[in-house]
Amino acid sequence: MIMHVAVLVSGGKDSALALHYVLEQGYDVKYLVTMHPQSQDSWMFHSLNVHLANLFAEAAGIPLEKAETAGIKEAELKDLKDLLGKLDIEGVVSGAISSQYQKKRIDRISRELNLESIAPLWHASPKQIMKELIHLSFDVIIVGTYAYGFNQSWLGRKIDSTTLDDLNELSKEHKISLVGEGGEYETLVLDAPFFGKRIQLIQTEKAWEDDSGHLLVKYAKLTEKNKVVR
Repeated sequence: MIMHVAVLVSGGKDSALALHYVLEQGYDVKYLVTMHPQSQDSWMFHSLNVHLANLFAEAAGIPLEKAETAGIKEAELKDLKDLLGKLDIEGVVSGAISSQYQKKRIDRISRELNLESIAPLWHASPKQIMKELIHLSFDVIIVGTYAYGFNQSWLGRKIDSTTLDDLNELSKEHKISLVGEGGEYETLVLDAPFFGKRIQLIQTEKAWEDDSGHLLVKYAKLTEKNKVVR
């Protein structure tokens, strides 16, 4: 029997790859779910460029369900539970890789709602995840950096083999998570195997202070895949 699921997405690489896997495995993805934290200090949800979730969902051709949350630790989980509880689904998919904090809380919400918690990337090799993104021709850029070793040149940089080599060096030197799950960096997916169109960035704004910064997307649109050259 085909399982009907919702996939938690932020627009970043991990949730996008998890979505790809469950689509390939034959799950019926009825909804994408995005939480919009009003605080950048959210423990569970990304806030940077999350406004692009609408374009992500349209490109994927999957309905989007979204809700705002204050982003307050633990209280934000109730907001997610309230949203998931309204959906006619049997499972929840997340892009958790090694974060016990994230995984345990999604598992708990799932149990309380009698849903199955599905984490296709759980305990997968970080290096293999990165190689898989490149192999599958995901177009992913880095839009936020928050750890020693990064500089402004990383903002807007595409994740390819050269970038992966450089991330490996940073990981060795500064002990950062290769996939950025410790919050070292954030990403944005512009194209994926399941996209009917791709996201084209029209206007962006960089901000940098001390040793961290971000690339804020001010305006973006969907375009035919074969009409964009970057």
